[in-house]
Amino acid sequence: MKNWIIGAALLCGTSAAFAQTSTNVEGSRYQFTVLKNLDAGDVQNQGRTGTCWSFSGLSFFESELLRNGKHKGLNLSEMFVVRKMYPLKADNYVRMHGKSNFGEGGGFPDDLLCLREYGLVPQSAYDGNKVKMYNHAEMEKLLEGLVKTIGDAQGTINPDWKKAFNGVLNAYMGEAPEKFDYNGKSYTPQSFAKELGLNADDYVLITSFNHHPYNSQFVLEIPDNWNWEKVYNVNLTDFTNIAENAIMNGYTIAWAADVSEKGFNFKEGLAIVPEKDFADMSAEEKKNAFLQPGTEKTITPEVRQVAFDNFETQDDHGMHIVGLVKDQNGTKYFRVKNSWGTETFSQGYFYASMPYFAYKTTSYMVNKKALPADIAKKLGIK
Repeated sequence: MKNWIIGAALLCGTSAAFAQTSTNVEGSRYQFTVLKNLDAGDVQNQGRTGTCWSFSGLSFFESELLRNGKHKGLNLSEMFVVRKMYPLKADNYVRMHGKSNFGEGGGFPDDLLCLREYGLVPQSAYDGNKVKMYNHAEMEKLLEGLVKTIGDAQGTINPDWKKAFNGVLNAYMGEAPEKFDYNGKSYTPQSFAKELGLNADDYVLITSFNHHPYNSQFVLEIPDNWNWEKVYNVNLTDFTNIAENAIMNGYTIAWAADVSEKGFNFKEGLAIVPEKDFADMSAEEKKNAFLQPGTEKTITPEVRQVAFDNFETQDDHGMHIVGLVKDQNGTKYFRVKNSWGTETFSQGYFYASMPYFAYKTTSYMVNKKALPADIAKKLGIK
């Protein structure tokens, strides 16, 4: 996941101005009735970086703490996770002789790996050298050039390349703290994560593709899955049922999806899959699609699979699902927290229809307790 946007780094509480009915943009004829709205932290801005996977993953962790009645107002440091993952990605790239992915992108397995191996820290302990807005473009070019040189090397590799790599990271992001104070107590990142009560083993990754057997695990074949993490594969009905069941029972979802579709329009506050293709619509029809609810496509496992196999569905962006609504026609939409600032009508949120979710999700992360008992049994999850 490597999507980024330029926007103001303003903050906004999740519950502000969210009434029982709302719409996507001013003047829209969409009328949403809230079925469930869950607690989340302030909307953040990832700036000019491809680190959505960290922003959405840590937003998910923050909601897990809120669900358990802990640490209200805690803002976890996304850049601590980014800083810890870069050397691991570089090492993997070199060991694979430059034949693996390296870049800003990542996935929810990275968040779990950091939680498990390195811990977490609050934003106040490490901001990653943020000035006005995060911008990793220059740093990324230097890091990529370095690992490509080493990865393409013939013969003996200078072991000090890692010192040079970390030197670039420290120059642009600063050293990650080994100790810090928070609310009058001293912590290491590991002891802080332990006090938070977050356990990486409580979370599972879910997908639905028919090129692997259902009710089993496989390594999801996307470039940013650099550490080859396995996901649970379920049929499409179970896939959507798990997500809806999670929200309705108080569990938020870290969501990885393709946002390159014409039906994804953050400015208009919607992600939809109209029955009529956008390519076949007139300009007026395209405009009305985001102003008035209409019939959406029926998404089948075959439709979903073809889009993935043809690279039409890719792992573009990580987001955080925090609620469920329905429009006046009864169509359901997830309420999604983004990491592109708060300057939109919905103050950093948008609505993704169930068909869009079924069609364009690559995978999602959820607390395993949110799985319906019959599905958990099929997957062997306890």
